[in-house]
Amino acid sequence: MQKMLQSSLIFAIFAPNKKVAGLVKSVYCSWHVLLACRELPLRKMNLPLSRFFHDNFTLRYNIMKKKTLSIIKDDPWLEPFEEAIVGRHNDFLRKEEELTAGGGDLVDFANAYNYYGLHHTSQGWVFREWAPNATQIFLIGDFNNWTECAPYRLKRLDCGNWEIALPERGMKHGDLFKLSIHWEGGQGERIPAYATRVVQDDNTKIFSAQVWNPAKKYEFKTKNFKPNVKPLLIYECHIGMAQNKEAVGTYEEFRTNVLPRIHADGYNAIQIMAIQEHPYYGSFGYHVSSFYAASSRFGTPEELKHLIDDAHSLGIAVIMDIVHSHAVKNEVEGLGRFDGSYDLYFYGDGKREHPAWDSLCFDYGKNEVLNFLLSNCKFWLEEYKFDGFRFDGVTSMLYYNHGLGQAFGSYDDYYNGNQDTNAITYLTLANKLIHLVNPKAITIAEEMSGMPGLARKVKDGGIGFDYRMAMGIPDYWIKTIKEQKDEYWKPTSIFWELTNRRADEKTISYAESHDQALVGDKTIIFRLIDKEMYWHMMTGDDNGVVSRGMALHKLIRLVTASTINGGYLNFMGNEWGHPEWIDFPREGNGWSHKYARRQWDLVDREDLKYQFLNNWDNDMIHLIGGVHNFQALPIRKLWDKDDDQVLAYMRGNLVFVFNFNPVKSFSDYGFLAPAGEYHGVIDSDNVRYGGYGNVDEGVKHFTQPDPLYDNAGLGWLKLYIPARSALILRLQPSKAKPAKKTATKQRKSKS
Repeated sequence: MQKMLQSSLIFAIFAPNKKVAGLVKSVYCSWHVLLACRELPLRKMNLPLSRFFHDNFTLRYNIMKKKTLSIIKDDPWLEPFEEAIVGRHNDFLRKEEELTAGGGDLVDFANAYNYYGLHHTSQGWVFREWAPNATQIFLIGDFNNWTECAPYRLKRLDCGNWEIALPERGMKHGDLFKLSIHWEGGQGERIPAYATRVVQDDNTKIFSAQVWNPAKKYEFKTKNFKPNVKPLLIYECHIGMAQNKEAVGTYEEFRTNVLPRIHADGYNAIQIMAIQEHPYYGSFGYHVSSFYAASSRFGTPEELKHLIDDAHSLGIAVIMDIVHSHAVKNEVEGLGRFDGSYDLYFYGDGKREHPAWDSLCFDYGKNEVLNFLLSNCKFWLEEYKFDGFRFDGVTSMLYYNHGLGQAFGSYDDYYNGNQDTNAITYLTLANKLIHLVNPKAITIAEEMSGMPGLARKVKDGGIGFDYRMAMGIPDYWIKTIKEQKDEYWKPTSIFWELTNRRADEKTISYAESHDQALVGDKTIIFRLIDKEMYWHMMTGDDNGVVSRGMALHKLIRLVTASTINGGYLNFMGNEWGHPEWIDFPREGNGWSHKYARRQWDLVDREDLKYQFLNNWDNDMIHLIGGVHNFQALPIRKLWDKDDDQVLAYMRGNLVFVFNFNPVKSFSDYGFLAPAGEYHGVIDSDNVRYGGYGNVDEGVKHFTQPDPLYDNAGLGWLKLYIPARSALILRLQPSKAKPAKKTATKQRKSKS
């Protein structure tokens, strides 16, 4: 081990500059040296570093045993599982100590992308790869006619690393290249694991890495951007299908055509899908092959950076849909059998293949994999200025059975030994790292099991996400629409479902996302209106099915958005009731893009009703976004009555009133509310939103006093509420009574 430490320092001396030298010391020394000795019992090692690591962690562990984590203090029902919760937290502490034992913190450790891959230096080019099972590696590409030759043969270093240094003339910007990797009994062409640019040939459909070193690199104009998360209003989007045309859209088209729409809509964040390179377009970006490459089918890295910079200039945060839960099986394009082995980045046993996704599962217990994934998080934050991540497939990561076919009905289901503690450790490390790199970064977990502590701070004993997706809400709406007649929609059930969440964890609420829009499923508007959308969406066409569908669409979105405790999400186009479904080009549909696009012309047409739903969503989002810290305001239920199907609640000075009744409109419908004067803000029956205009919005509403409730400051608020409608009213500030003049002042005025 001491010899390895010495060799690593010597290696650092020959690094092209001080930055790389420091990198080598932190990545190579602290990481690979620890890897070399990781299987030795720490108690038996007679080295100062191991004694320090063991003694330091043991001290922290003993302290942790005496100190109760906040997550347990705040939820007494977790006390029976304290040992498991503390154990997981200690796993994280132990791994953090191990990874940073060479000095520095996780930010210093997560530097793999600055060491591996292709880098342009003052002397030319340097390329490094980690492939311990390889016997020979060659760079092949445009620069050597795709042939193996001595000048492009990599040199083997310690710990499975390979390296080659080339002069400036060795390659140039735009050159395509791959690795030709040999191993015992085989050989294969591979795309470098840390490739930052991968392109597909239009004719052969073959993917290759590309040298990317433009003469003019993009310089960000917006500095130190801070996301607005009070509240966080997310517009989920996909670059390729964001255009009206039947083709793949680009970063530039999104920046110029779609970003202004989102800004006008009032959303303060976009969540972009399918950024990491993926071979199959129809995978929606979830079968990733090159984790460090922004998908080239949408444009260049500079164009993506321009998009993000423009979003920041508009006050819009940019969240990346990151996939670290699995990887594509492909061996030529991806990481499967990268160096001929099966277990380089993935499990080598029965856990290697995901039983439902036809993909490979990362081995989160390997430090090399941790370095690859943690560095990936840091790369996107620093290189592209993303403001955070929505982690896909977290449930699959948390459980050995990936949560498949399991009903999570009690706390026992979260602490029964079926949890992948290595994956939990990785997610905790990732959250800590991300917030070290950017304290204002946003992390969201797509998780459906309800694992306690997922969105609690690491120091409290949580996994560290800022938010968790409220995945039960869209399921609830689908079930309600499919199985319940309108007259059986119960406000008590709706309110409970939308507010039933852990008080100590923030959620992202949503009525529907891209999942519900995929072929085989249906969006809310399509479930409500179905085929009538093809014939009765013209203005002036008073169709009962369409009227019902539009009315419920507005109510569902408002009641979901107005009960958030963290943020709200909408998938692009759904805000105005985009028709039909999403179906990416595939053999089964003749490789058509007809359903892999957004028909913006529909909402822009003044002769169609889509504009009304868009108006509603815009005003709703602007209203909620205009109330600072709306998500943190207590939700005060004022009234619910299932017989009438009426629900009312208050947040701040806003009162939200819903009448889900399909046939009854109520006059002078009263419920107790804070005494005072109320003005109408939004009324879903307004003709601007496709309604009938039955509510006189100019009427000022005054509560009627009741001696029984005077001391409580309450009065009866009586309203006209049309069937299938929603009202939002604002309590006006009370007018202060003029102070009485004192006798002294009166005398002075007389004199």
